[in-house]
Formats: sequence, structure tokens, C-alpha cells
Amino acid sequence: MPGEPFEDKAPLEDSESFEIWAPAAATVELVLAGATLPMTRTGDGWWRAPRPGASGPLDYGFRVDGEGPFPDPRSRHQPNGVHGLSRTVDHGGAWTDQAWTGRQLAGSTIYELHLGTFTPEGTLDAAAGKLAHLASIGVDFVELLPVNAFNGAHNWGYDGVLWYAVHEGYGGPAAYRRFVDACHRAGIGVIQDVVYNHLGPSGNYLGKFGPYLSAAAGNTWGSSLNLDGPGSDEVRRYIIDNALMWLGDYHVDGLRLDAVHALHDERATHLLEELAIEVDALSAHVGRPLSLVAESDLNDPRLITTREAGGYGLTGQWSDDFHHAVHVALTGETTGYYADFEPLGALAKVLTHGFFHDGTFSSFRARTHGRPIDTERMPAWRLVVASQNHDQIGNRAIGDRLGAQLDAGQLAIAATLTLLGPFTPMLFMGEEWGARTPWQFFTSHPEPELGEATRNGRISEFARMGWDPALVPDPQDPETFTRSRLDWTEPDEPGSARLLSYYQALAVLRRAVPGFTDPRFDRIQVDVDERERRLSLRRGETEIVVNLGLEPCRVATTGGRPAASFAASGDAVVATHDGGLTLAGHAVVVFCDRPGSAAPRHQRDR
Repeated sequence: MPGEPFEDKAPLEDSESFEIWAPAAATVELVLAGATLPMTRTGDGWWRAPRPGASGPLDYGFRVDGEGPFPDPRSRHQPNGVHGLSRTVDHGGAWTDQAWTGRQLAGSTIYELHLGTFTPEGTLDAAAGKLAHLASIGVDFVELLPVNAFNGAHNWGYDGVLWYAVHEGYGGPAAYRRFVDACHRAGIGVIQDVVYNHLGPSGNYLGKFGPYLSAAAGNTWGSSLNLDGPGSDEVRRYIIDNALMWLGDYHVDGLRLDAVHALHDERATHLLEELAIEVDALSAHVGRPLSLVAESDLNDPRLITTREAGGYGLTGQWSDDFHHAVHVALTGETTGYYADFEPLGALAKVLTHGFFHDGTFSSFRARTHGRPIDTERMPAWRLVVASQNHDQIGNRAIGDRLGAQLDAGQLAIAATLTLLGPFTPMLFMGEEWGARTPWQFFTSHPEPELGEATRNGRISEFARMGWDPALVPDPQDPETFTRSRLDWTEPDEPGSARLLSYYQALAVLRRAVPGFTDPRFDRIQVDVDERERRLSLRRGETEIVVNLGLEPCRVATTGGRPAASFAASGDAVVATHDGGLTLAGHAVVVFCDRPGSAAPRHQRDR
């Protein structure tokens, strides 16, 4: 029934048998502490062995044709690392989220965070202690970067190899349940970032069990999964069951699907469509929304087009074009993939059409890229946008945030366009106070040769782009990780507190004024002045006016009540006159003229 928590599937702790898929193996043995038991083939490629009578958690692994023992590919708990034995999970402990009915993506705000660097402790329990802060800036969903088990102490999360297990350093499976439960008590949903397009370089034993891996070459990041070759039915089941585990057993509210353009699948029903069908069925059963949000480099609206209309039926997808257009408008960077976004008109097109490259020529790719969105039928909220995120910061040579290049006024402009624009906004941890800590690419591979390869690859990558190799941080240096931790004393400093207060004011406006969550593309009007670097965005009874230039400029407005404003220093509005105002350099003013709205006027500079 709606409001009731989904009952955990029978965990291995309560199962009557151990099971493993190893279709080509001649022998499979279950390895327990002090015992090795033969397993029986069932005829469908699966092997089974009865669970011993002992109660409580058991450490176990599998020996395949005499090799091993290897951890369980579906292991929920790896207390001794990705090369150690798996441990059965005790799902004891009551959930307290019986009243939780979920959150829909439409109208919501997402907050992306990396557990290892979000707090000094780097744990799930410590992150739960910051939920009141997130609620104060209007966060509806916390999006956790990947938490699955990886080798080493700290990692971005994209080198995971055991997709069902929560990294022990974050607190393991029990802490994960506590975190989700705490989020739901705070009225915040959880989106889990999952990586199904590749596996990490250390601890990947899937190939020992069966045809999990693609016979073709892997992608840029590692071994790819066999989604369409012989034996791929069970491989796809492995992925789908993992998704259902997060959404069902762990009560998660959505998944962010990493780099789906790297999923090689030539079957008639794409994995993404199959996944969406199963997740929709689970959503109907548990009575709460379950969202699937894809990261894709294709600019293909088929991902978010309903299945009835021939699409895959995902809930949403990232639009990097928004990031690129905002980044170029604020920083002036035009190298690499930023080149096509140099005119301010590129930002106007993104705001009104969703994608900039929608069948246009991409100079970075040297070819036509993308496909148009049907703006008459597609709601704008299906696009998830950010002015900063883990990729766009961490994949810079020195991991510098926008605040390293921009003043406070420009940061406020980015925040306003993101939070009050037509799309689903996503914030990256710390941006709400203009965090000065970088977020750099870090690893802790225990294998010296792997660490050296990662270090040299990173230097070579940026050397080709013209960066001084001496400036590129060593990802294996523990200080690279330490530098990337948020400094929670910063929000108390005057400049940071001022920006944070503005984010809080925008959160109130977004919730109070319907125009700021209106998903209709035909309600969006954008006007730009390339010479004066001015932009206005109108949606219904709301208007945002922005001066991207350094000098004050005169802007026409449709009237209305100023509800929030911000400038690099001093007042955002230098003067008012009939039909408009003079806006300070690097400043923004938000208007909304809706009788009875609760929109507050943001206090001027302190």
C-alpha cells in the first residue's frame, strides 16, 4: 500500500541456499570458514548448495574449476575488501520511513555529493548529520556518487567492481540503510549513482564465473558488460536486479545511470527500456515514484520519450549543453567542446530548446550532433542541469570550481539560472557557499603498477591539452584527496554566508512561485544582447534579468515585484527608470508579480 516500505527481498542471511551463476564451469565449490562444500548444477547455468545450519553472518566465497575463492558477484558486504570473502547480510533493524511517499522528479532540486569528501569523516552517518543544511537550501533529492565496493581507501567511485556491496569505508550496508532512513525522515529522497557501462581495474572477477564481460574492447574507463552476446540474458538480469535492490531493499528513490552512451546493446529491446519497464512495475507495487535519470553524451530525447511514443521511458537525462552555455557565458572559456557555445545566443537556445546541439554541427566532434526535443510535448523538467558537477570540476586538470575564476555576482547568476530556470536543477556539494576547496581526481590503488599507470595517464591527458604537467595533481597522492574535502567552516565567513543566504532565498522562491517550476517550453521567452552581455528570461509572471558584463547596463523589464537580487558588491539595481532599470555589473534581479505569492525580497548586501 502507498506509504508502506517495500519489504526486503529474502537476503542471503535468511536464504536456504547459496547460489551462483557459472554456466561454463565443470565444478563449483562453496568456500566457508573452515569448510569447502561442493555445489550442484541446476541445468540453467546456476549452481546451488544448502546453507549450513549455523546462524548469523557467514563469510563465504566460490571456487570455480579449482580457482579462487572469489567473492560473490552479488555480494552485499565486503568487510575485507574486494579481494576478500563476501559476508552474508543481516537485514535486521526496523525502517522508520513507513510514512514516506516519495518525491517526483518534476519540481525537485537535486544535490550531488561524494561521501568521502562531503564531510571530514567521509561516512554515511556523518553525511546524515548535514541534512538540515540541505533542507535549508531546498534540496529534494540527495544524489550520492557511486558507493559500491572498490579497491583502496578512497576513490571517485567509478572504479567499483562489486555493484551490490556498499564500500566499507563509508559504513557498509547497515550505514547505508540508516542514511536513507534519515533522509526520508528529513523529507529528502535519495538518488544513487550507478555505473553499468564498465568495471574498475582491480577486483573484477566476473569473467571467472561466466560471460559477463563483452568480447569486444572495453570503453575508455574499463571492461564493458556483455549486453547482447551469448549468455547476455543473465548479465542483463544481473544489472536489473542490482537496480531493483537499491530501489527496493534499500528504499532508494531513484538512480542516476552513468554514461549510458557507453552501453553497447544491439538487441531489439535496449537494456534501458527493459530497466525502465521493471522499475515502473516496482514503483506501482511500492506506491511511490521511482526515477531513472541517464547521463548521456548523445543529446537524444529518445531516452526520455515515453514508451508509448517509441522511447525508452526514462524519467530524465542530464543536459551538459546547459552547463557548457552557462560556463562559457560566465568564464569566457572557449577551448575544446566549449567553442560552439561562445555566443550568448547559445545560452538562449539551450533555455528555449533544451539542447544546443540538436542536429547541428559540433566543431569539437567535427560532425553533426544531437536531435531536437519536441518542445510541444516534452516537459522541460525531464532535463537535469547544473552549472557545476563532479565531472565538469573533477575533469579539469586542477579540479578548480567556478569560484576560482568568478566573483560572487557571477556565482549568483549561475545559481539563479540553474535554480529558477526551466529545468530540474542539480547543485554540487559546496557550491551553495562558493566553496574554495577544489574537487580533484583522486585514487588510492594499492597496486603500484596501476597507480603509476593512472598517474601517467592523467598527466599525458592534460599535456595534450596544453596544461603544464607540473600543475596536474597526482591522483595517487593522499593530499589530492584531502584537498578535495569540503571545509565546513567556510559557510560562516561573511562572503560565503551572503551567497548561502541567496541560495536559501532562491529555494524559497522556487517553492513559492509556480512560474519557477512551470515545465512548459512555450512559456519560456529569452532575450539577449550580445554586445552588452545582457540576458532576460521570462516564464509566465516571472522574469530574471542578468548583466553578464562588468559595466552597468540599462535593461527593460516587464515590471513586477523584485523578489531577489545579487551583485558582486553593492546594490544590484543602480537606478530605476520608466520601463526598466540600470543593473550593476555581474548582477541579477528576479521579478515575480503574482498576487498573494510568498516570495520574499532577498536582503541586500551586508
